[in-house]
Amino acid sequence: MLARPMTLPQSDRHTPERKRRSGLAWIEVLVVTVVVALLIALLLPARRQTRDYVRRSCKNNLKQIGLALHNYVEIYGSLPPQYTVDANGKPLHSWRTLILPFMDQAPLYAKIDLSKPWDDPANADAAKVMLNVYQCPKVTAPPGFTTYLAVAGPGCCFQPGQPRPFSEITDGLSNTLLVIEVSKPHAVHWMAPQDADVALILSLGKAAKELPHTGGVHGLLGDGAIRFLRADLPTHTWKGLCTVSGNEKLGEF
Repeated sequence: MLARPMTLPQSDRHTPERKRRSGLAWIEVLVVTVVVALLIALLLPARRQTRDYVRRSCKNNLKQIGLALHNYVEIYGSLPPQYTVDANGKPLHSWRTLILPFMDQAPLYAKIDLSKPWDDPANADAAKVMLNVYQCPKVTAPPGFTTYLAVAGPGCCFQPGQPRPFSEITDGLSNTLLVIEVSKPHAVHWMAPQDADVALILSLGKAAKELPHTGGVHGLLGDGAIRFLRADLPTHTWKGLCTVSGNEKLGEF
């Protein structure tokens, strides 16, 4: 009588294949993990470089603006007004327009009719010009818009229709803000006679997620220095930086 061939239990027939598949699965997981780790290692420096580039660009833009303002003061003896006005007090042109000749933009300045409002048809061609010096690389605002606004209002450096000499900044140039970055929702056309008042600046901390840089903004001080200012600075520090003669104790900023 022939012996019947021995058969493996159903559960054991594919054990070698299962072991091979299990081994392959672990290798696949390991390969995916390594690839993800390599991608992270490659992307993080790139993001850091992009962030650093944006910050450097904004600092350089504000340095150029600061140099132009100081050159304006040397010629005219005071800062430009926040904006010029007509005989009836109607706003015409921003300080950003007035300093164009001091930023190698004399030909553009010559095309602008200062006797008519910035948005008059006579100034339409100039309004189409996009100036890199007024643009943060990270902010995707409408063409010609800027997030670099003067600190303007009662007791601030910039006043509507009136210049301010440096001699009136008794708090010290190094303790007083001239220009500050704002978030995209507050961007204005570079020719527009619109800027940042104290209330807008105090709101920066509440809109930290909208700011062009993580944690704060760049500010141009009266002495030409560019400082990165934390959005969560105390209210009294922000107010002190905005005024020209409040004699406030600012502390660290």
